[in-house]
Formats: sequence, structure tokens, C-alpha cells
Amino acid sequence: MSNTKKIALMSTLVVLLAATAIFNFVLAGTGGKSVQSGASVEANYFTTYRTERNTTRSEEFVQLDSVISAYETGSDEYTAAVARKQELVELMEDELVMESVIKALGFSDACVSIGENDNINVFINSSELTAETVTRVFYALEVELGIRNGNVIIMPVYAES
Repeated sequence: MSNTKKIALMSTLVVLLAATAIFNFVLAGTGGKSVQSGASVEANYFTTYRTERNTTRSEEFVQLDSVISAYETGSDEYTAAVARKQELVELMEDELVMESVIKALGFSDACVSIGENDNINVFINSSELTAETVTRVFYALEVELGIRNGNVIIMPVYAES
């Protein structure tokens, strides 16, 4: 790949990253608005969490894409970047499925974050969680993701809808 093409590609990636940041700022609706009550902050918890997670992932995808385009197919760097990108896509799909399953259990909203080594954080829109509720959510994780051994944290985050 010629230097001109590399520069054009990197410039395009930087512009896309900037556009993503601007859209994140606009869509989050936090720019220039003052928060007048704690309920407003809590009501936006799930939306803010998803937006921040998506922004972080978008930045990582941009970095991986730049590595993929900079190295020759078959090189160690290229292979590692492609594998990491596929891993991220699978994590995103698993998180989306689990959020939908938890909502199907009767909760108005939920966020799931799956990290390395089966570390899973589940945030559920509820003022409190009972042992039965936690068991149902953990069972759903076990059935959908095959999680048996891992660090699973299930937390209530009450946000008025």
C-alpha cells in the first residue's frame, strides 16, 4: 500500500472518529444542559452507559482497522487485530442478547458488560433485587452464554422511566 493511500486512510479514520465523538455528544443530550435533579441523572444511566460503551468500542474498532490496513495479510499483527475485532463483535452480540433476555424477564432496562476471563457485570433497572431475581438472571446467563465459572456481578440501578 502506498504512503498516499495510507495517509488518506488514516485521515478518513480520524474524521470518522471525530464524527463519532460529535454524534455521541449530540445524541447523549448532555451538552450544555444542567441537571436539575438526581432523578434526571439516574433516568439517563442506561442510555449513558450504552453510549459510552459504544464510543469506546468504536474507538477500538478504528484502531484495529488501522492496524489491519497497515499490515500485510497473514502477518502476526494483522492476524491478532482481526482476531480481536471478531472477539469484540462476539462480545457485543452476547451483551445485546443478554440485555434482551433480562428485559424479557420483566425488567424495564438492563446493561450487560462482558469483559475478559468471563467477568460479567449486569446492571438492572430495579430498586432492589431478591434472591429469586438474581437466580433467574444468573440462570439466564448460564443458559445463554454457558457461564458456569466466572466473576458475575448483578447490581440494581434504579432509574425512573
